[in-house]
Amino acid sequence: MIFKSKANKALDKMEDPRETLDYSYQRQLELLQKVRRGVADVATSRKRVELQINGLEQQGKRYEEQGRKALSVGREDLAREALQRRSNLQTQIADLKIQHDNLQAEEEKLTTASQRLQAKVDSFRTKKETIKATYTAAEAQTRINEAFSGISEEMGDVGLAIQRAEDKTANMQARAGAIDELLASGALDDYSGSRTDDIQAELDRMGGGMDVELELARMKSELGQGPAPKSAIEQGQPQQQPQQQQAQPNQQTQQFRQPGEGA
Repeated sequence: MIFKSKANKALDKMEDPRETLDYSYQRQLELLQKVRRGVADVATSRKRVELQINGLEQQGKRYEEQGRKALSVGREDLAREALQRRSNLQTQIADLKIQHDNLQAEEEKLTTASQRLQAKVDSFRTKKETIKATYTAAEAQTRINEAFSGISEEMGDVGLAIQRAEDKTANMQARAGAIDELLASGALDDYSGSRTDDIQAELDRMGGGMDVELELARMKSELGQGPAPKSAIEQGQPQQQPQQQQAQPNQQTQQFRQPGEGA
């Protein structure tokens, strides 16, 4: 029982309904062919009996003519013999006619059976093709659903490969970003010729902050919340102008002083 159950499970797993249907259809075609051969054999036998009957009837006619000729020449004994043989032929012909009728009836039955079997085979073929098409569509739909859901073996491997590729890509992007940050901060040396020292990095950082302040001041000016922003050069000039203005009066005073006056 265990062996049969395991064998049945293995066969059920290996069985393809389309192949089973094709095999059944092939077997039906073979049976139909046998029925047709049977019809042909019966028809051949019937035809052979008909030929025998025709031959015996022709021979009976010759015996009758021979009997007439024998009587015409006064040979009654020969005429009697010819008529006796003709009578025996009539008995054989009667038996052959009975056999012929039986063969003809059998031929008609086999012909009807062949036609019915042909109709059943045609119907089975149509149903077979329909079932095969439905099974093929269901099989394809199942494989597509398994592929989309990732439960199939092939697509499962593909999904794992994609996941590993995405993980490696993310790690590589993180590593590239970390290296860029370390190069920008000066923690790592750039041997490509575009090396930036720590002083330049600090100046770049301060310049970036100053740009932000200038942009903020410009926005405040546009909104009416403060004076117009000045550039770095303009911001440095007010600190020098008072010194220049203070120096100019001193020069003028020195020009109008008379000799001998105190400083």
